[in-house]
Amino acid sequence: MSFPDNKLTVRSPADLVTAVPYLLGFRPSDGSIVVLASRDRRVVFAARADLPAPGAPASHLFDLAANLVPVVRRQQPITHIMLIGYGDPDHVDPALGSVGDAFTASGMTIRQLLRVTGTRVYNLTCDNPACCPPQGTSLDPTSLVAVQATAAGLVALPDRAAVAARFASVGGAARDDIRRATREAIARLKAVSAAGNAVDEAGAQAVRDALRQHDGGRCLTDDEVAWLTVLLKRPSVRDLAADLTQPHDRHVTFWADVTRRAHEPLVPAPATLLALAAWRCGDGALAAMAAHRALQVDPAYQLADLLLHSLHGGLPPSVFEQAIAAARTNPSTR
Repeated sequence: MSFPDNKLTVRSPADLVTAVPYLLGFRPSDGSIVVLASRDRRVVFAARADLPAPGAPASHLFDLAANLVPVVRRQQPITHIMLIGYGDPDHVDPALGSVGDAFTASGMTIRQLLRVTGTRVYNLTCDNPACCPPQGTSLDPTSLVAVQATAAGLVALPDRAAVAARFASVGGAARDDIRRATREAIARLKAVSAAGNAVDEAGAQAVRDALRQHDGGRCLTDDEVAWLTVLLKRPSVRDLAADLTQPHDRHVTFWADVTRRAHEPLVPAPATLLALAAWRCGDGALAAMAAHRALQVDPAYQLADLLLHSLHGGLPPSVFEQAIAAARTNPSTR
């Protein structure tokens, strides 16, 4: 079985579990369930969710399955599903069975149910001790899959907190500096606003210059970040930035840096652009967390809300591209 773009090849349950953090971008914690959908022996979709806490009402698990099943069905055609649960057997095994039953009842085929406890993986769908010993199989962090992932440039952060840290707001003197720069940028914008379409022109120039400088290896100054984020508050400038943002890691890093350094009230636009860049690169976890960050600052930021709903629905980024186009005809979209 191979992962997208032939980056990784897995031949065993232990290989599959080793590959998952590189696919998600971080290592799932205990209490997680991961769903992998495959088409012709190639993983085409992955999602992670929190299992209900031990002792939670059975309806919580039914609700989880009811949310996961339609999301995975939208990935059709798929040939089979693999479910991986993380944690103690008393908590994980019944949950895997219930979620697996829900997928089976919907007409999808479950290939494997795997549980990861500590550093061992257990195959709940195979009772052949030759390949799936009852004591589980040890995970090897230096396995060939891990080497392949590293060689392909894939990164597995320790946990979700480490993903969020990529765009967490700066503090201390750095925060004070960006506030000062933002005040000056706002005053500059007021002067520019008096001249017709000058704001759109300034925005287009700022976006192009910023991306060009980053691609050339130069970090933006505080004044440049402040000027860019003030201009991105204008929907037309933000939408141009979305058009110019390319699906590669450099632009994910760029928007993560801008989001991290932006003055708090101006975070929603760069955080949404970070979400879009990450989504285009296949990093759904980072995309969802960045969209949440935008909505944390402004719960009414519609573009981030549309992106998050598309992500949760398992839709492809092309759907969001259509939403951006529609937003351009709706002046109330921010």
